[in-house]
Amino acid sequence: MSDSHRGQNGEAKIEGYSDEGFWHKVKQFAKQAGREVIDNALCLYYAAQRPDTPKWAKTVIFGALAYFITPLDAIPDLTPVVGFSDDLGALAAALALVSMYIDDSVKRQAAEKRSAWFD
Repeated sequence: MSDSHRGQNGEAKIEGYSDEGFWHKVKQFAKQAGREVIDNALCLYYAAQRPDTPKWAKTVIFGALAYFITPLDAIPDLTPVVGFSDDLGALAAALALVSMYIDDSVKRQAAEKRSAWFD
């Protein structure tokens, strides 16, 4: 794949995605983005960390997360109310494609992390 590189565990990762960029974006915009966007992003992130998630699913996940963290969006994230709607669409589409890898463990990890920002 020309638009990917190898991650720490030898997994294909999409250009434009990094764990550091992901956590920076989530921490910086969690409240502004809202629970649904952050919950979707965290579920995808934790699903990608599972060793049994196949490479094709991780490519979908990292592609959606790369779109989420990139500063150039179809709708700028700084736009009030609708700024994260395109991110939500990309994350939701990825979730639909890889939903079989979003198990109770992934949901629990996402909920625990999300509660730190919203509860």
